[in-house]
Amino acid sequence: MPAVFLVSDTHFGHAGVCRFTEKDGVTKIRPWADPAEMDEEMIKRWNDTVRPNDKVYHLGDVVINRKALPTMARLNGDKVLIRGNHDIFRDDEYRLYFRELRAYHVMNGMILSHIPLHSDSLGRFGVNIHGHLHSNRVKKACGVDINTGEVKYGDENDVRYHCVCVEQTDFKPILFEDVIKRIEAEGGSVGFKNGNGSL
Repeated sequence: MPAVFLVSDTHFGHAGVCRFTEKDGVTKIRPWADPAEMDEEMIKRWNDTVRPNDKVYHLGDVVINRKALPTMARLNGDKVLIRGNHDIFRDDEYRLYFRELRAYHVMNGMILSHIPLHSDSLGRFGVNIHGHLHSNRVKKACGVDINTGEVKYGDENDVRYHCVCVEQTDFKPILFEDVIKRIEAEGGSVGFKNGNGSL
């Protein structure tokens, strides 16, 4: 039986992502200096993990430039694209490599998206599995700034969100069952919540 994998923010062909750093401004979020080297290593890791008949949900930001799109033909799996903010080309260009294009997908009571959903939109979903944040996670709100009215966030991860960007999955797709294990280990809720969410 085919396995199901999730992945996000591969950014194939993107030189800039090889220079992105953590908040400290020094630590690189990817170990490569050259996008060609990055692409080849991520292709290898993908194909060592995913079999040709496995299903892969790519949660967006596949490539940065059009010339990198053919990279997708080198990757194993029956691929579905949940479009991200950098997936800006025509649908027909993506359909050469992806069986389906979507804005989001609901699976096992969890909602898959590129950008994390606003907490008010989580509704009945136990968890939002997303991309977009690269090496970061959605943090729990810890109050409101009395002067500006802006929400303040602490250091604790919000377990209603789980990021599957390649920076958090060893630069390869992650098995859906392993994502569920991670969510449960962090105290998250897998599956639909009762009713339409908490009041």
